[in-house]
Amino acid sequence: MATIIYTLTDEAPMLATYSFLPVVQAFASSAGVDVETRDISLGGRILALFPEHLTEEQRIDDALAELGELATTPDANIIKLPNISASMPQLKAAIRELQSQGYALPDYPDEPATDEERDIRARYDKVKGSAVNPVLREGNSDRRAPAAVKNYARKHPHSMGEWSADSKTSVATMGQDDFRSNEQSVVIDGGDTLTIRHIADDGTETVLKDGLAVLDGEVVDATVMRAAPLEAFLREQVARAKADDVLFSVHLKATMMKVSDPIIFGHVVKAFFPEVFERYGADLQAAGLSPNNGLGGILDGLDALPNGDEIRTAFEQGLADGPRLAMVNSDKGITNLHVPSDVIVDASMPAMIRTSGHMWGPDGDEHDTLAVIPDSSYAGVYQAVVEDCQRHGAFDPTTMGSVPNVGLMAQKAEEYGSHDKTFEMTAAGRVEVVGADGRVLMSHDVEPGDIWRACQTKDAPIRDWVKLAVTRARASQTPAVFWLDETRAHDRNLIAKVEAYLPEHDTEGLDLRILSPVEAAKLSVERIRRGEDTISVTGNVLRDYNTDLFPILELGTSAKMLSVVPLMNGGGLFETGAGGSAPKHVQQLVEQNYLRWDSLGEFLALAESFRHEAANGNARAGVLGETLDRATESLLNENKSPSRRIGQIDNRGSHFWLARFWAEELAGQTEDAALAEIFAPVAEQLVAQTDAIEAELIAVQGEPVDIGGYYRPDGDKAAAVMRPSETFNGVLASLA
Repeated sequence: MATIIYTLTDEAPMLATYSFLPVVQAFASSAGVDVETRDISLGGRILALFPEHLTEEQRIDDALAELGELATTPDANIIKLPNISASMPQLKAAIRELQSQGYALPDYPDEPATDEERDIRARYDKVKGSAVNPVLREGNSDRRAPAAVKNYARKHPHSMGEWSADSKTSVATMGQDDFRSNEQSVVIDGGDTLTIRHIADDGTETVLKDGLAVLDGEVVDATVMRAAPLEAFLREQVARAKADDVLFSVHLKATMMKVSDPIIFGHVVKAFFPEVFERYGADLQAAGLSPNNGLGGILDGLDALPNGDEIRTAFEQGLADGPRLAMVNSDKGITNLHVPSDVIVDASMPAMIRTSGHMWGPDGDEHDTLAVIPDSSYAGVYQAVVEDCQRHGAFDPTTMGSVPNVGLMAQKAEEYGSHDKTFEMTAAGRVEVVGADGRVLMSHDVEPGDIWRACQTKDAPIRDWVKLAVTRARASQTPAVFWLDETRAHDRNLIAKVEAYLPEHDTEGLDLRILSPVEAAKLSVERIRRGEDTISVTGNVLRDYNTDLFPILELGTSAKMLSVVPLMNGGGLFETGAGGSAPKHVQQLVEQNYLRWDSLGEFLALAESFRHEAANGNARAGVLGETLDRATESLLNENKSPSRRIGQIDNRGSHFWLARFWAEELAGQTEDAALAEIFAPVAEQLVAQTDAIEAELIAVQGEPVDIGGYYRPDGDKAAAVMRPSETFNGVLASLA
């Protein structure tokens, strides 16, 4: 029996799974497809790391490790929903919740003093940041807007804010002394085992990492962001925002870049409140209140300090004296600097561009904004789009083209694989990357506080990435642009490989180009204004950025993208979109028993998963996939996606309508008469019971509900909340 693995993740996508998975399992069983689950949620990953602290009944398998092994085999068929890429505050909150639920987990040791504490911290650190995606992504990314979704967006355009030519919104970036400008890159000849070492000015040598095995043809990069210039740059931007009377905001990726970006975030907090940290920095440090965890964590901890009220008053004065801060929630006073994981660049920048270049200010209104993106590697892409909108106005979803993406991400490619090779310097000196023969391959002078990192990109994923780009360009007859900058060290090596591997494929008649990210962005927005499509062929970080930027402008959300990962060894990974709005959705469910989360990404991924089974010989699974796509188009055209207002259908209602449309499509198709016979009575029941089912689903709305936990809900409670229609449940049970 064929098996699809459906991942249990976090927040709104996980809650939606309690409602949608029974539909999936019931329909899939008709094609001999078994749908199993694996728990890769933040809570589940934490528990899997500490079996010796748990009772026998509490222990769970390491599902992520299991799926990582499966992803390297031809048998893999994995549907991966959005998961939490945990920041430090989220990690600690999850630990506290699990402890309150009776799991005897150790506390996170901020300053480990014993081998045991160092081991505990190392285990917890494994689940910080993007711990899931690098394990599962044993292939490169193919992301695009399905025709049904694009057509719907053109017929029912989402709102777009109006841009004015006198907009003062802009992007500020360092341009020097940052990761991009200091980057060095080498291509490994014949394989090697590398050591990263720090040699202090007094000659003391410290090994930062050893035994780093690299393969023949692998690209290895090293770079440093210098702390003193970073601090000077940030102080300048705070003053600039104040002088220009615009909101100050910073946009980082403290989840995926879980070592470097929280440190940078801490520098921003200190630059915004220089007097506070000059006067009280030692007090805060002694109390374990780090700016790296955000302003919110500091304010929450002030009550325990004898001079806490005095420090709180100083922060309030700093807010009054500085530029107006962009807000995450102005009603609750949550600023751009409260939590490092609240403002993630790939989601926050497109939202700002879509909203006239505005973010929300402390007064609850929209305002022009200075968007600070310290590292200049990709900041210019956003500035190019901002400038285009200032010249030409907002994009028009009814006519604009699309920018699908082919992304290099397999085997922890590029910056997203740098976590175990990123270090904050404690002493002046030099950091070297050394080969097994003692030869120094790369070297940087460093000062205390500098952030040094290295990353790797294996040759096989690069070769596969080029192949996928040609395949997509050929299949869609669309120009494809490699977003690579010959003035950047890493990109120069990739350009050489792209030029070497393209001749391995039939490229006759294809429009394939190599442009810097800024020039590629300018070309892409120029073409989408004409209604033309352009494939962006990018590295790992730009894959993340572009697959939020353009879909949010085109479709209103990145959750409606089709995301297929053809795994390099023949399996398939099917991703279901972004989860950036998931926390707010959970809050609304708990308060009002209303889940606004849109599972469209799950519908699209599931259809591709069925097609993958069809390619492996299960023709009936192919029928399920084709009819599911038609049902999804009906769902969109009939406006049965979750409403924004309580009292109408929410996520659970959309699942019912998807099931009804799907059953009707299966009953009406002519490819498989036996399958049509199975679903004819199901479709008849769902049509006949529509009013009753909708009434049951809507009747529960408006009252608070208990799901037993945020990071690890109680399964029975969550299922009861997410499956309130006994009528619908009964129809599904009859099918299963």
